[in-house]
Amino acid sequence: MNKINWSKSEKAAARRAFDTAYKRECDAIIAKLKEMISKATEPEHIWQIHDYLDKQQKNINDKYDYRYSVLILIFARLLSEDWLKKSDLEGLGEDKIKKIEKLAKRVSGAEGS
Repeated sequence: MNKINWSKSEKAAARRAFDTAYKRECDAIIAKLKEMISKATEPEHIWQIHDYLDKQQKNINDKYDYRYSVLILIFARLLSEDWLKKSDLEGLGEDKIKKIEKLAKRVSGAEGS
């Protein structure tokens, strides 16, 4: 991806959007975890919970990369996965929002294939 310049205000908006998506996804993990725990009645459920958390940790670590050089791609993925809404991108330049939306459509289309 071409070198993208981020203004100070865009960096602040990007951080808010990134943190919002991260919190939404972590909240979803917590909700699923609570559900799993509430249904746990057998010893093997402990290890299923462990495996779920291990998988989610790897997913989160792979996905949430706050480097400006890849942030457009990260935001496109988060938008396509519904962890971000277009309104969360408020404060970014229109050029960046358009790139994010265009890439998000490609990601969504690729997932549907």
